[in-house]
Amino acid sequence: MTDSEYNNCVEKHADGVFRFVLKCTDDHDRAQDVVQDCFEKMWLKRDTIDGSKAKSYLFSAAYHTLIDYKRRDSKMFKIDDLTVHGGVCRNEYSDIKEILDQGIALLPEIQRKVVLLRDYEGYSYQEIGEITGLNESQVKVYIYRARTTLKNFIGSLESII
Repeated sequence: MTDSEYNNCVEKHADGVFRFVLKCTDDHDRAQDVVQDCFEKMWLKRDTIDGSKAKSYLFSAAYHTLIDYKRRDSKMFKIDDLTVHGGVCRNEYSDIKEILDQGIALLPEIQRKVVLLRDYEGYSYQEIGEITGLNESQVKVYIYRARTTLKNFIGSLESII
């Protein structure tokens, strides 16, 4: 990968990687750190990376960096004051994006990441498998489970709107 290809990659994919990481962490500063780490890794390995596979490399690096951060954070104790009553959202508020974001935040980590890669970033099942190291059928199962959980969390659209 040449320097110009690297710069082009930064311009094209920085926002997408940032959005993915932000949805996974829900922490703006952490997302910036992860994206910067990914581009640093890419810069250090630019001689071995094919320019046509730069996007996949970035999302894979982001995914693995998130796992590293998660492992480090698992040693810390955090108090979460969010309580879900019966697994169904009973808000009278009509901002569906906010409700969907709450539902995504409650998903297990792997389900959240694969559903974000599929539904927010538009990756194919095969590409998600390459990024996460899962096989295609595992990806499909995790996406199905995540969507079912989100459907149950949201309930019917009539109750939201």
